[in-house]
Amino acid sequence: MDLRIGDLRHRLVLEQVVRQDDGSGGAQETWELVEELWAALRPLSGQEGDASDQIAGRVSHEIWVRYRPGVKPDMRFRFGSRVFEVRAVIDVDERRRYLKCLAEERDL
Repeated sequence: MDLRIGDLRHRLVLEQVVRQDDGSGGAQETWELVEELWAALRPLSGQEGDASDQIAGRVSHEIWVRYRPGVKPDMRFRFGSRVFEVRAVIDVDERRRYLKCLAEERDL
């Protein structure tokens, strides 16, 4: 993809999971802000399936951001009420200029 600066027009929130001991041998998960980033958000494909006797949809996306260290597949992006779970992170051209994140948005 030939990325231009104007393509980075979506303001996304990058979040990471934080696990806290619940005192009973388990853990409670919450999401913590890492950074707000300008991004290019491009849908790639979608599919429907059954989940708990209901129709559920999934849409895969490419999310392009300027390079920043530490972005991992256990993170997520948020855009308003939409949530994008990161599946893979690619350093495009291995030049530390842009990251292409393959992500999945699910109906909740």
